Amino acid sequence: RTADPRKLLAKAMRGRIAALLPLKNERMAASAFAFFRGAAPIMAFDLSLAPHTPIVCQLCGDAHVQNLGAYEGDDGRLIFDINDFDETIRGPFEWDIKRMTTSILLAGDDAGVHKTGCHGAADIFLASYCRLMEHLARLPVLEAARFQVHRLHAVSSISEILRKAEISEILRKAERSTPLHTREHLTEKTARGRVFRNLPPVLHRIKGERKRVVLASLRRYRESLQPERQHFLARYKPVDVAFKVVGTGSVGMRDYVIYMEGNGADDPLFLQIKEETTSVYAPYLAAKTVTTPNQGQRVVNGHRAMQLQSDPMLGYTRFEGRDYLVRQLNDHKATLDVTHLDEAGLQQYAEVCGELLARGHARSGDPGLIQGYIGKGKRFREAMLEFAHAYAAQSRDDWQRFKASLA
Repeated sequence: RTADPRKLLAKAMRGRIAALLPLKNERMAASAFAFFRGAAPIMAFDLSLAPHTPIVCQLCGDAHVQNLGAYEGDDGRLIFDINDFDETIRGPFEWDIKRMTTSILLAGDDAGVHKTGCHGAADIFLASYCRLMEHLARLPVLEAARFQVHRLHAVSSISEILRKAEISEILRKAERSTPLHTREHLTEKTARGRVFRNLPPVLHRIKGERKRVVLASLRRYRESLQPERQHFLARYKPVDVAFKVVGTGSVGMRDYVIYMEGNGADDPLFLQIKEETTSVYAPYLAAKTVTTPNQGQRVVNGHRAMQLQSDPMLGYTRFEGRDYLVRQLNDHKATLDVTHLDEAGLQQYAEVCGELLARGHARSGDPGLIQGYIGKGKRFREAMLEFAHAYAAQSRDDWQRFKASLA
């Protein structure tokens, strides 16, 4: 490594809200896995130094085991898929695989799973990815693009895995996480109607000019939606605006939520307006990447390229020289804390990760090329595991130095 990881992080933090950076540091210092989640800029640099394949697809960009969850799709059904695409970009397919494999080792270690169990889970992830990619490479293009993982009998069924206690809890939580539930949790009644609660440090109301600027951005957001969804949005009236602190890697970014009401007070809609900057991979892929005029649009494109179904209100906007992704907040959304899984749960979950990442790569790339490179999979899996163990050790060392720098 030719660069100080602390300097790479500091460079990535430029432009963020300085008052929130101590909170980001606190969250990253909690564990090696938490540090890894917030250290995507470091890994992007490290990946750029090593040889990589010319086989390009849409990268999630932040492929880790915590970045899967449930949400409501276009047809009202709960979808289980990759969640966030802040760092999405077109790049070498194996970069996502390297990051996901490393994350399984670190998350399992945080959960107290023995190192042999962590290794087994990482290998199951890779085997699952290779197996599904082999199947998708044989399908017609459109059939592969709309493939539903649970249809493949040779691969453990998603529906079967979702019956496991840990993952079925995600769906139960998602079923409860309705806009009405969010309204009760995040807002309170006043003499003038409902407004956001002040819940420091993660949520506080904004007023005056700042509120007007955020609401004015809805006009540009509306233009990014499909016509029928523009009509749906027009039927909702903005009520209140708040600033929200989210995630680990995103702490310090500007993130607003708008509370809206449609057909009465019992028809709430919560929109999240999340600042997006250039992908951390962009400096290393500039010659191979199609640029978009808006970083929020880049993230929307990543969602639509990799997900079978996306949030129907997904769009983007721009104000005060910054780009934003817009999506629903907590509409049947839920994730699993993988650090609470036992060995069997981690391995079952890793299998799902492999299937979903393979499908996303096949939708946005050429599964035949990827499968041709992977071959029978044995040497590929061995190489990915060797990398992941080495990078997990490097991440633990980086985490220890990071904690020492905060003391």
